[in-house]
Amino acid sequence: MIEQLFPNVDWAKMLDATYETIYMTVIATAVTFVLGLIIGIVLFLTSDNQLWANKIVHFLTGSVVNIFRSIPFIVLIILLIPFTKFLLGTIRGANAALPALIIGAAPFYARMVLIALREIDKGVIEAARSMGAKTSTIVWKVLIPESLPALISGLTVTAVALVGYTAMAGIIGAGGLGTSAFLDGFQRNRQDVTFVATVLILIIVFIIQYIGDVITTKVDKR
Repeated sequence: MIEQLFPNVDWAKMLDATYETIYMTVIATAVTFVLGLIIGIVLFLTSDNQLWANKIVHFLTGSVVNIFRSIPFIVLIILLIPFTKFLLGTIRGANAALPALIIGAAPFYARMVLIALREIDKGVIEAARSMGAKTSTIVWKVLIPESLPALISGLTVTAVALVGYTAMAGIIGAGGLGTSAFLDGFQRNRQDVTFVATVLILIIVFIIQYIGDVITTKVDKR
C-alpha cells in the first residue's frame, strides 16, 4: 500500500536523510547554544551600567552579530564555501553544512540571550553585586538561572530555525531531508519524495517544539 502511494521513495535512503538532518540540527544547536550564550552574555555585560561596561567592545560585538544575523542563510552558505572547503576539504555532506549552520544561528541566538538577560530584575543583579559576588558567580548563579526559561525557549526557536537551515543547505548537496526534497524530489519531478521529506521535516520540528515547551515549563518557577 505504501509502495503504491509513494512509488519513488527509497525508504532506506529517506531514513539516512532523516538521520543526517537530526545530526546536523543537534550538533549545530549544541554549538550554537554555547557560542550564542557567550556572545549574548558579553553583549549584556559590556552594555551601559553593567559589570564590564565598554562601549567599544559592545559596539564591535553587536556589529558582528547584526551583520551575520542580516545575511540570508542561502547567501551565507555560498559565502562560506571557501572557508568550509579549507576547514573540511569538501562542501558536500552533513559535516560540511555545520560551519554555515553554526555561524548563521549563533548570532541569532545571541540576540535572544541578550533579550532574556535584559528581562532579569535589576534588583537581583544589584543585590549580588552589593554582596561582593564575582562576575563569574553573578553569571552562573544569577544571570543564567534567572533567565533559564527564556534561554531554553529561545534555543527551541533557534533549533526549529536550524531545521529549516538544514533544508536550505540540502540544495547545495549538504545531505539530509533538504537534499532529498530538492535534488531527489523536485529536480526529478518526484512529488512523492518531496512530500515525504517535507512531512518528516515537519515531524522533527513538532518534536523539537514539544520538547522545548516541556522543558521550559518545568524550569519556569514563576
